[in-house]
Amino acid sequence: MLKREFDYFIANQTELVNKYLNKFIVIKNEKVVGVYDSHIQAYNESIKTMNLGTFLIQHCLPGNEAYSQTFQSRVIINSLLAH
Repeated sequence: MLKREFDYFIANQTELVNKYLNKFIVIKNEKVVGVYDSHIQAYNESIKTMNLGTFLIQHCLPGNEAYSQTFQSRVIINSLLAH
């Protein structure tokens, strides 16, 4: 994982959100090197000049919403319905 880049985002989240709310920012070497409207746009532009694994794409949102996701699985539901 790109710990240094992620730590930079967390440490500067308030300032970054004030500047780039709801944008997808690209962080490399503890600097914002790109700002985009979508994750795919950030990815496609970044891989033109940087190697995968050398940059972090981060959705710029307040709180832990920016880096927490919940995934739901139908496996449990289907299993319960089958009984």
